[in-house]
Amino acid sequence: MRVRVATTALGITAALLALPACSTGNTADQRPSAAPTGTPSGRAQETAVLSSAALESRLLDRSDLGSGYLPKPERPAQYDDVTVLGCPALSKLGDDAAMGGTLTFPRKASVDFTYGGSSSEISEELYSDSPKKLSDGIGRIYDAMTGCPAYQVLAGGAPIDIASQKLPTPHGRGDEQWSQLLTFSVNGRSTVVKQTAVRDGSLLLIVSGSPGLVDHHLDKALTKATTTS
Repeated sequence: MRVRVATTALGITAALLALPACSTGNTADQRPSAAPTGTPSGRAQETAVLSSAALESRLLDRSDLGSGYLPKPERPAQYDDVTVLGCPALSKLGDDAAMGGTLTFPRKASVDFTYGGSSSEISEELYSDSPKKLSDGIGRIYDAMTGCPAYQVLAGGAPIDIASQKLPTPHGRGDEQWSQLLTFSVNGRSTVVKQTAVRDGSLLLIVSGSPGLVDHHLDKALTKATTTS
């Protein structure tokens, strides 16, 4: 899983080292919701595994997002030397989990956008595999991250303070849902990233970025990702 605001599901930290400061006051956009229903979708794609090319065609593009969105340049290379401090559960998965190296599903596609020429960003990732593999892979990372309200990552020798907060999951979407709010503090600057994941059968959608943008585009991303032609 990538988390492209640094995205590779926990790769947020690498790109954040280069991000300008942005507001941490967007949490008002988050609306509490009921617990996930866990009801199977019943669609044909419930068990069908999609190719990377098929996933690519289901990603959001600029025409889906509207005006003001621009593709983000290729993300910076990940750091080889990553150390997690203060979160034994995450460390147990391997230090590279904090930089996105744990979800290595071969069938995947992703896209990143900036908005309005500012530091606001939104990223989308799609993965396809058996429902159990997708659920186990993302679930163990989210459990580890949200189980540690505060920890630190040393990436390339640079310390990054991270605060995590588990959020109510988006009700009625897919078969399983996960959502968290992460606050990254680097050199006195703070950046807030919301990450929401939805598994629908053999497809896993992850939308990450500025909280307001994630909330605004999540349903659109899920609809396009799960629509069969």
